[in-house]
Amino acid sequence: MASSLDIKRRIRSINSTKKITKAMEMVSAAKMRRAVASVLAIRPYAHAAWSVLTNLSKAFEEFSGHGFLEIRPVKNVLMIVVTSNRGLCGSFNTQIAKKIREEIANPEKLTINRIGVRKIESLGTKSPIGDLVPKDSLDLKIDFITIGKKGEAIVRRLGNPARNAAHSAAGGDIIATFPDGAAFSVANDIKPLSKIVMDAYLAKKYDKVVVIYTDYVSAVTQQTRIRQILPISKIDIEKQIAEMDVVAKEYGLAEAKVEYKIEPSPQEVLEFIFPRLIEMQLFHGVLESAASEHSARMVAMKSATDAAGEMSEDLTLAYNQIRQGKITQEIAEISAGRAALE
Repeated sequence: MASSLDIKRRIRSINSTKKITKAMEMVSAAKMRRAVASVLAIRPYAHAAWSVLTNLSKAFEEFSGHGFLEIRPVKNVLMIVVTSNRGLCGSFNTQIAKKIREEIANPEKLTINRIGVRKIESLGTKSPIGDLVPKDSLDLKIDFITIGKKGEAIVRRLGNPARNAAHSAAGGDIIATFPDGAAFSVANDIKPLSKIVMDAYLAKKYDKVVVIYTDYVSAVTQQTRIRQILPISKIDIEKQIAEMDVVAKEYGLAEAKVEYKIEPSPQEVLEFIFPRLIEMQLFHGVLESAASEHSARMVAMKSATDAAGEMSEDLTLAYNQIRQGKITQEIAEISAGRAALE
């Protein structure tokens, strides 16, 4: 049985840990609020950009030869993985790793291209472009861009043939890594990443670009998502905008109504707006992941603080029982000694 001195040391150690986890919980809560504010800040821009694109739908057929709308048979996929730089955030990074393994284990899903924006007018009657292909007939190569130190570690572990034969067969490489995900604090910071993605797609190095990130639903709920970035997909853009709307609804923000005129020609506007939409999608994924990371860390630290508090109470009770037992024993010894003297 542990001595009272050992228990006292453990109580001090646990209380010190409790102070640290409580401080981390408060810091994560503040960072989460800032990250959510950033998500809400790009919401009006996303709505306005998509509204312009929708109003220019008649120009899509004339503009169908544009590289960002070109739909090709999927043989090479670029997967952008958004994770955290640090741990202590519960299952945040584990869920990303699980999602990547699911996609690698079912590569036939990645061969499906969702409908591009040029099909916007007939979306209700069309099905996603591409058919499911048997696994044994697939020759799919998956490359990665990682955001966050944990993402690079996850992909490198998946690339070990001893760990995952499916990924080894895919022959994927990390073509770029951004170890500090927190560096993407404003929209301009995403441009180096978006340039790599757009240049690679236009050069036909990849037939499809997807991003895997964690969607912030609420302070206690986060969901891992995969979204198609290229070719430009109406479905995925609308889903990402809907994610912003869910956050806005939680924080009680109303949708602003804006009227505008389009100048000069629809083609010139589309030339400008396509890259901005891609940047918006990537930036949105990074911001959602940041809010989810801080939320997950806040919840994890709160659980750790509560567990430390319960453990401290249990140890304090054990310490008091041992101390009470010693006092009782000393009183009995004094009483016995006095009785012996009489």
